[in-house]
Amino acid sequence: MKLIIAIVRDVDAGPVVEQLVTHGQRVTRVASTGGFLRRGHVTLLIGTEEQNVQPVIDILRDACSPPDPGYHRAVVFVVDAPHFEQV
Repeated sequence: MKLIIAIVRDVDAGPVVEQLVTHGQRVTRVASTGGFLRRGHVTLLIGTEEQNVQPVIDILRDACSPPDPGYHRAVVFVVDAPHFEQV
């Protein structure tokens, strides 16, 4: 199991979440801020199997709108999640 932590602009969060859910991914959305100008961002937590990591990154790349010069579509961290449990 992998945990994908994706930080996207708040304007892109809706389309990204919609695409992820359409493709069968579960996602948790957390409001966040950061960066020099304190622009609005959303942190997405996506738990998925290892073989789905690249497809999720492709969805992020496709669903986010083109960035302003000097910015990125998203910042993505992929970490191991050796234990997963729903209680």
